[in-house]
Amino acid sequence: MPDLLLELFSEEIPARMQRKAGEDLKKLVTDALVERGLVYEGAKAFATPRRLALHIAGLPVRGRDVREERKGPRVGAPDAAVQGFLKAAGLTSLDQATIVSDPKKGDSYVAIIEKPGQETAAAIAEIVPAVIRSFPWPKSMRWGKASAAGASLRWVRPLHSILCTFGAAEVEDPEVVPFEVDGIVSGNVIHGHRFHAPGPITVKRLDDYVTSLEKAKVVLDADRRKEIILTDARNLAFAQGLDLVEDEGLLEEVAGLVEWPVVLMGSFEERFLDIPGEAIRATIRANQKCFVLRDPATGTIANRFILVSNLAASDGGVAITAGNGRVVRARLSDAAYFWQTDRGALPDLDTLKDSAEKLGLDLAKPLDQRMAKLDKLGVVFHAKLGTQGERVQRIAALARELAPIVGADPEKAERAAKLAKADLPTEMVGEFPELQGLMGRKYAELQGEDASVAAAVEEHYKPLGPSDRVPSDPVSVAVALADKLDTLVGFWAIDEKPTGSKDPYALRRAALGVIRLVVENGVRVDLRRWLQYLMNGFEFAALAKPRWATVDKLHSTIRSSLDETGQPASEWVKAKAIEQLLRVSETLSADRTEELIAQAVAASEPKAADLLSFFHDRLKVMLRDQGARHDLVDAVLGEGASANDDLLLITLRVAALGRFLDTEDGRNLLAGYKRAANILKAEEKKDGEGAFAAAPDLHLIADAGLIEEKALAVALAQATPKAEAAVAAEDYEGAMAALAEIRPAVDAFFDKVTVNDPDPALRANRLKLLNQLRQATRAVADFDRIAG
Repeated sequence: MPDLLLELFSEEIPARMQRKAGEDLKKLVTDALVERGLVYEGAKAFATPRRLALHIAGLPVRGRDVREERKGPRVGAPDAAVQGFLKAAGLTSLDQATIVSDPKKGDSYVAIIEKPGQETAAAIAEIVPAVIRSFPWPKSMRWGKASAAGASLRWVRPLHSILCTFGAAEVEDPEVVPFEVDGIVSGNVIHGHRFHAPGPITVKRLDDYVTSLEKAKVVLDADRRKEIILTDARNLAFAQGLDLVEDEGLLEEVAGLVEWPVVLMGSFEERFLDIPGEAIRATIRANQKCFVLRDPATGTIANRFILVSNLAASDGGVAITAGNGRVVRARLSDAAYFWQTDRGALPDLDTLKDSAEKLGLDLAKPLDQRMAKLDKLGVVFHAKLGTQGERVQRIAALARELAPIVGADPEKAERAAKLAKADLPTEMVGEFPELQGLMGRKYAELQGEDASVAAAVEEHYKPLGPSDRVPSDPVSVAVALADKLDTLVGFWAIDEKPTGSKDPYALRRAALGVIRLVVENGVRVDLRRWLQYLMNGFEFAALAKPRWATVDKLHSTIRSSLDETGQPASEWVKAKAIEQLLRVSETLSADRTEELIAQAVAASEPKAADLLSFFHDRLKVMLRDQGARHDLVDAVLGEGASANDDLLLITLRVAALGRFLDTEDGRNLLAGYKRAANILKAEEKKDGEGAFAAAPDLHLIADAGLIEEKALAVALAQATPKAEAAVAAEDYEGAMAALAEIRPAVDAFFDKVTVNDPDPALRANRLKLLNQLRQATRAVADFDRIAG
């Protein structure tokens, strides 16, 4: 069967667009072919800096003929209906229609429409120009004289030529599919490497197309270019006794910059190795798209780099390497200046005293100076959430409060939080934003900060995704939790929540980060209470409009009573907030303060509940990704299950429930529960909701004389308190074991006992017994939500 070969040859396509453009080309063309009934055996797209190519194998020569019967109006129908039928069917008179008789509906007209299949080449000639003219480039341009009129072709870069051939493998010369796009006529001619083989080359089909390009110094397949680059780079590094610092993102980008990859090694002066290795790598990567090398003996960056040229130079790449070396040295000189400047004192220290005093900073230390500078500049975090300086105050206060919960030193947690954003105004982070946090750690270590404090400055951003490392140092955990909780609560307070696929503030990632920090570090935290507490601060600020410092103090001075779990969250928050604001507020009376706090608590409750639900949704996603059944997560979080706002305990319950249901006892108990629940639902519709909520009459059970009924009552009486006690003690395996004790009695009950007994008293009593079974399982989870 014939194959299609298509190439769109242009000026250099940006590397970041190439792979998706190739896939878009394949999808657009193949979808259009399939819509016309032209199915194919396989398709593959290719992309280089100067061309997009597509090969589609196993296309038919022409589409299948189509025969369609279109039913029309009844014989004798009004003329308007008949004329509409003729027009829709493409007929000129009723003589071209057939009359079909139906015993019930009578005679009616039917049009037999036969359409011959379209020639595939003709379809391609229509499809490809349309795809080219409407191609979804992220950015595109017009060029040449025609661009002045504004109606010329738009393409990512000027399009020069189009190759389009169609034919079977056994045909000597496949046909050129003729069409024209903006003056560019399709043909069978391609062009090779810009410098090594710029002349025209005639090709026929895929095999000689790939071979011809290879001879013309073009490697068509991007993955093969990546393989060449990686292999040669490793070999060059090995020859020098070094290791390549691999970078998949950079490798993908570089493979999109060259058609004929030539891997070379350059060097720079050893004096630049005084710069942190991460900064060297960022400099060389960002500015020159080069790879760095590591000394395997020390694990530090070596004064060598790997560059990829698009040219096999006659001098072996000496001039190319030298030119890249000059640029690398210039860029490293800039980095060395940034590194030195950031470690020195700021020239305007006298203007930073107020900020330093407010934040408790030591202006003798360079990193403290930068934090004071950040506050002094009033850099806005968000228009409705204050400045970065104000946010740091909130995070520091919250980190101090969270420290005892995660096992961290409160002083260290607060200190780390105050320095967490201090590297943002540094020269190095200004030039390389991806180094934020990491450079803060470097500068913190240089000024003698505690190791945990320095680590937290870097690690408080983590985890950045589902595969990123979760910090384990308690100080890092405290600051990371404070940072993410402040972000989430703040944006929820101003109603800036994620919608659909849009999440501009990465709140889903922040919530997942909180979950992983809590779960993977075994942290016990009553999330509902903390969300309510933090939300209340933002709501009070919106109502009373005090200085942000007042809200900061509201957070920072609540240190005790976090274990007063007997109080509802709203009452606890209200009590502590009133207690504090009566001390710190200078402008509000006690009555007015209490009134505003009450309003804030009322406003914050639904928002905190909504945010907690968001956390539960993220937890479901995480557990499902880890292999947990979605219905088990719903069962543990379901309304029928006992309320639990401890994320760690939720995960433990889901895991224990999954293990239980994998056993024979678990499966059989679930089946018995489902049967009981279905009977209860049916009977409650007759007798009313809650009709069987009372405890069963044990005397009536005894009088009935059924051993199986007595056994179930006894089993429930013994197992229910065991399960409840085990759940209270957070022994979920024990709770499951207690439920397992019920299973034999449930099986026997349904085997021997008639629930809907003719005697109304026995019927009601047995339904009450089944309701006890339902309530016993809900101590662990809502079994109604479990599939099966």
